[in-house]
Amino acid sequence: MDQKLLFVQACERSQLSMTELCNAFGIARKTGYKWFGRYKQLGAAGLQELSRAPVAHPNAVEREVVDLITEARRWRPRWGPKKLLVYLEAKWPEVKLPAASTVSELLRRRGLARRRRWAPATASYVGPFQGCIAPNDVWCIDFKGYFVTGDRKRCTPLTISDAYSRYLIRCESTIRTDFTIVRYVLQGAFEEYGLPLAIRSDNGPPFASRAPGGVSRFSVLLIKIGVRPERIEKGRPTQNGRHERMHRTLKAETASPPRATRLAQQRAFDAFRHEYNEVRPHEALGQVVPATVYNASARRFSGFMLRDPEYPDSFETCRVRTDGTVKWQGNHFDLGQVLASELIGLQRTDTGWTLQYGPLPLGVLDVRGRFRRKRD
Repeated sequence: MDQKLLFVQACERSQLSMTELCNAFGIARKTGYKWFGRYKQLGAAGLQELSRAPVAHPNAVEREVVDLITEARRWRPRWGPKKLLVYLEAKWPEVKLPAASTVSELLRRRGLARRRRWAPATASYVGPFQGCIAPNDVWCIDFKGYFVTGDRKRCTPLTISDAYSRYLIRCESTIRTDFTIVRYVLQGAFEEYGLPLAIRSDNGPPFASRAPGGVSRFSVLLIKIGVRPERIEKGRPTQNGRHERMHRTLKAETASPPRATRLAQQRAFDAFRHEYNEVRPHEALGQVVPATVYNASARRFSGFMLRDPEYPDSFETCRVRTDGTVKWQGNHFDLGQVLASELIGLQRTDTGWTLQYGPLPLGVLDVRGRFRRKRD
């Protein structure tokens, strides 16, 4: 600003030409004429930097259209841009409407919408699935979507089935998707039928978490009793399709409509389990019942005697601190409370170390000591 003021003052007082003045101040003649013209019109305020935004935009949304979108959103505050556009096109077909992304930005500017908070995703499961050629090779576990019984009580069925024989091991009415409930139901199943080689689930809680590798209290428990936790890919329920198909039959037979009470609902689940296992022929089994194919596991369950996972000889091991952090060769990084006090394995590579908990990869530690989680 000081240089600009000196220049316009020189223009008023000096006998030099504009070309000579511009050369003396090291600016172009076009810039000199612009500064001097603004100074004569607006005074010193005209020398301030002005916005470079265009005064008018040829693709700007008309004011009337903006008002229509705003009014429709206020009338239906839970409708998104796509639904609003369909509604407005049907009501005013002659009006030229903007794209959905433009509508979204208009709503945000007027405080009628806000950006969704980004949530870190659960890391995908990257290991191969356990082969399923005999009973108890793989069990499938999942929570059926919740519904409300006649007494207004929430019911969230927890189901466990054998992937090979389709045998329905458990169908329990629960009130929430809680690890403590899952552990209790699993304990009963293990005591009655023994241990499988692997248990397959989706990526929801409590089966997975946002910790490195998607490790959760559920997967830690399974690994420490010698069972491999598996998770299907995101958006791929077909990888657990036989269990999902059973859920459809379960809903049709027991929850359409729901029973009057949670106790009555559990009795309906028990009756369905008996019929599904011992009466209902299954086409995938050659029209025999699952009970004729399934037999208990030879791996007997002797309680939750938790043992540290074992690693190959090529791995080095390190125990996570009680606060979830790890100190390894002068490097300090965080793995989260899920792995507090657990034994992890580290394998040397050309670029650093790979970290695992049992069979689950956690991430990599590079030569600079930076830990990076295992991503999709």
